[in-house]
Amino acid sequence: MSDTHITRPLFDQVMVPNYAPLEMIPVRGEGSRVWDQEDNEYIDLTGGIAVNALGHAHPELITALTEQAQKLWHVSNIYTNEPALRLAQKLVDNTFAEKVFFANSGAEANEAALKLARRVAFDKFGIQKTEIIAFYQGFHGRTFFTVTAGGQSTYSDGFGPKPADITHLEYNDLSELEKVISDKTCAVILEPLQGEGGVLPITPEFAQGVRALCDKHNALMIFDEVQTGMGRTGELFAYMGLNVTPDIVTSAKALGAGFPIAAMLTKTCFAEHLKVGTHGTTFGGNPLACAVAGKAFDLINTQEMMSGVKHKEQLIRQHLEAINDEFSVFKEIRGAGLLLGAVLNEQYKDQAKTFFLESAQQGLLILVAGANVLRFAPALNISDDLIEQAMLKLKQAVKNIVNKDT
Repeated sequence: MSDTHITRPLFDQVMVPNYAPLEMIPVRGEGSRVWDQEDNEYIDLTGGIAVNALGHAHPELITALTEQAQKLWHVSNIYTNEPALRLAQKLVDNTFAEKVFFANSGAEANEAALKLARRVAFDKFGIQKTEIIAFYQGFHGRTFFTVTAGGQSTYSDGFGPKPADITHLEYNDLSELEKVISDKTCAVILEPLQGEGGVLPITPEFAQGVRALCDKHNALMIFDEVQTGMGRTGELFAYMGLNVTPDIVTSAKALGAGFPIAAMLTKTCFAEHLKVGTHGTTFGGNPLACAVAGKAFDLINTQEMMSGVKHKEQLIRQHLEAINDEFSVFKEIRGAGLLLGAVLNEQYKDQAKTFFLESAQQGLLILVAGANVLRFAPALNISDDLIEQAMLKLKQAVKNIVNKDT
């Protein structure tokens, strides 16, 4: 039974107005379905913005959380704890990494990565090696350091002087990077697939070129896999399908499959520069979060799950192309795995929110990536049947919008 005193207008009364949520309030979820206060049912293709990798209320995650909740909730990093060590071991065993730092959000993981890169450069090469190269339309979080590194000035303007020595270049343009990178560069940070920036995938040539240039100039290569990590692209981490090995990878979102947790992964030779006291967090490595994330890791890191992601990608692409064949609204379908974007054509330019709202009216929850891209990031274990139902709802939403324009 829903609390009748809790309504959408209450948000405007008591919450800081930096969000503009839908009128409906979700109150219950199961798998890839959610229900609102009026018990209206929706198919969820948002995954909490690529977070709920195993859907809502997964029974094994509930069990992991419940069992840990009866043991130990929080101890701080004055101590270590068993769930954190188990999870760190899994990450080390299954990636390039030798060391792990736990935090609570993608922004914190990226903050740690950028601080580590600066510290390594300072210790090894001196005070002049501080430049961080990032890319336009990138997104790395909302702390002042990470939002400045992100290549979208609308998110970072208006807060006073920005952190210095951050250079932005065009994504996937290797020749431009070759001209700019130098021995003063301490790190290059990039997403293997720009999520917020429009679901734009990296080219393998660019990824490999960045790796070579970082090696040449003793700069660290940081892969922000906050949105692409934990199976989202059909690999445990997207770097695994690009024939490159970064120096640092950041993970969050799907790492806890809905429970807040993040991680920075790196090698021992870099990690040793964060000596005791140089960086920290109160809640990072929390036993509850690590217990849930450990179970999520086991469920996601299987060949069956990875091959299923690639199969479902093709299924969604086929439906989007069929919708486009009938209604001619998309210019391009792009992305990888279950992080896909449908780019609106010139006729429907900048109307992504219109499609987003109409989809919700049809009982379908989708995302946008800017004003011109519909974004889909469903649970990795969504069924083929539910994808079919979701695409029928999307088709109806598109039909309604097109018919209004004719």
